[in-house]
Amino acid sequence: MHNAMRTRTLANRQVSAIGLGAMPMSVAGHMPDEDQSIRTIHAALDAGVTLIDTADAYTPSHTDVGHNERLVARALSLWPGDAAAVLVATKGGHTRTPGGWDVDGSPSYLKRACDRSLKTLGVDAIGLYQHHRPDPQVPYEETIGALKDLHDAGKIQFAGISNADPAQIRLAHSILGDRLVSVQNEFSPRFRSSEPEIDVCAELGIAFLPWSPLGGIGRTGELSNHPAFHAIAGERGVSPQQVCLAWELARSPVVIPIPGASRPETILDSVAAAELELTEEELARLSA
Repeated sequence: MHNAMRTRTLANRQVSAIGLGAMPMSVAGHMPDEDQSIRTIHAALDAGVTLIDTADAYTPSHTDVGHNERLVARALSLWPGDAAAVLVATKGGHTRTPGGWDVDGSPSYLKRACDRSLKTLGVDAIGLYQHHRPDPQVPYEETIGALKDLHDAGKIQFAGISNADPAQIRLAHSILGDRLVSVQNEFSPRFRSSEPEIDVCAELGIAFLPWSPLGGIGRTGELSNHPAFHAIAGERGVSPQQVCLAWELARSPVVIPIPGASRPETILDSVAAAELELTEEELARLSA
């Protein structure tokens, strides 16, 4: 590691203020070759990233569940640095079908998915295990109870939830207590409706991990709809993406963006946002 990145609190540890979202390395039609993916993960690690987000359902095909987890595990095994210092966050509860995506929040499924992810990642306990998306067919407290069981069994070190509303965050917190350390919801300049969830996380002392913090795959031009980001980027001599991530970091100390990347250049540009301090005047322009 040739520099120490700024850190934020996740559970009882410090992680890099910017994490790496590994999903773009496993999307059909957009996938880099494996060497490029591993170079991308290594570039992030070398730059001081200590949080990598993956999921069992991040795969180019329903026949290859765990594709992204395998990639992350392989990159970590090949990295000369201290892989034990890296928090790998994965998810279960989303399923892949020939036609796309489905959900299964049943405790029995979640426990099977966790066992599978343990094998795929090659670990004794998953650092951060997140329930991927609520299942309308299963009472939320039953799904969250499965996370508690997995924690009590020692299979996961910490629990997280994803795509949850404020009431679901409070319910999960009432069941899991301090085992619940993170909420991963969509948040970006074009998707600001998760402000209430950020506030609940700040109140409860839970990390908020924005997914698609730059607007999502194939949406790099998305920021063009938000001219203030481009204007401030031009004034500062940085990319609009850096301004975007710095704006998210400024929103609350609990926010830890996890921008996706499939090229080393992309994650290195994103990582630089951890050092970008926006002024009150700039933040007011961006939030207008």
